[in-house]
Amino acid sequence: MTHPGSQPVERQLPTQESRDLLALVRDLTAREIRPQAAEEEDAGHFPREVFALLSTSGLLGLPYPQEYGGGDQPYEVYLQVLEELAAARLTVGLGVSVHTLACHALAEFGSKQQRTEHLPVMLSGGVLGAYCLSEPASGSDAASLVTRAAREGDGWSISGTKAWITHGGVADFYSVLARTGVQGPRGITAFLVPGDTEGLSAAVPERKMGMKGSPTAQMHFDGVRVPDERRIGDEGQGFSIALSALDAGRLGIAACAIGVAQAALDEGLRYTAERQQFGRPIADFQGLRFMLADMATQIEAGRSLYLVAARLRDAGQPFSKQAAMAKLFCTDAAMRVTTDAVQLLGGYGYTLDFPAERYLREAKVLQIVEGTNQIQRMVIARHIAGHESR
Repeated sequence: MTHPGSQPVERQLPTQESRDLLALVRDLTAREIRPQAAEEEDAGHFPREVFALLSTSGLLGLPYPQEYGGGDQPYEVYLQVLEELAAARLTVGLGVSVHTLACHALAEFGSKQQRTEHLPVMLSGGVLGAYCLSEPASGSDAASLVTRAAREGDGWSISGTKAWITHGGVADFYSVLARTGVQGPRGITAFLVPGDTEGLSAAVPERKMGMKGSPTAQMHFDGVRVPDERRIGDEGQGFSIALSALDAGRLGIAACAIGVAQAALDEGLRYTAERQQFGRPIADFQGLRFMLADMATQIEAGRSLYLVAARLRDAGQPFSKQAAMAKLFCTDAAMRVTTDAVQLLGGYGYTLDFPAERYLREAKVLQIVEGTNQIQRMVIARHIAGHESR
């Protein structure tokens, strides 16, 4: 039996090339990601082979310049690709978003020589990146980080601990924010650190309620030596680099959230079309139809919001407020939609035999990462009402 949700979501893509790209992604996810997603998540399997495939397919550097191995795609297109990947498996979609975030500092603030030397491998060379900003005692208050990079000869020695690092221990490179000067945001500098550098090690991965296939771990820097050529931007510029990356990264999280929500809606549509009660499909009952309508409306609204922000970014206009709004709305919507999907399936929704419970567990983390939704509300309020008086 088919239903409307079994058809691919219609997209408003700017070019035939971008439409072909999305068709390629849908075919790839149907063959290589979705069939084994549930089993591999349950086993905690990190799909390194999938990321290698995405790299060879040109999907790990979509929003970056073609001259450095990227795809030269606008964010409007890149985010819709992320949504498709996350709908198939959040570990993959979020992993691509994190890799893109890890490349941002070098791509946007690195020197021409740095970009030429490092970006081609980062974007299409089969490697995977991670982003090191948060610490055990500085999550939302990122400007209070204490990991320190000290001058040592013609380079730097980095010591400290980073926390909640997606791809921690499996990444090939780390974009690292460390303190090189005074306390506060002005004393932070960005570095590009190879994953095999001596003194860099990962703790045992966190035990999480969802996304079990994506390793999240503390990273320990014990006198990690980095040449000055791997410093990105000026000394003290790191915090502004980090904020710039997070604005773009929040759009990635928003797109991933809508992907998870769409997968949950599709599961709800499938189940309610097939499940018979009182002699007819339960999708015929008005109460459930209204739930499905509300879920679909939340998804469409969220998708429209992240695309508006993406188009602003593509046009070179300020988009920080819209990025925070998109991250807030889309992740809250994903939580509501996945909760309703479990309800639609009744007792089956609470079992591991159906994917609805996995979508619910995965949606929760999206309200936390890349700045909690409480932080997003603070960012939005500052844009619309000004900074708080001190």
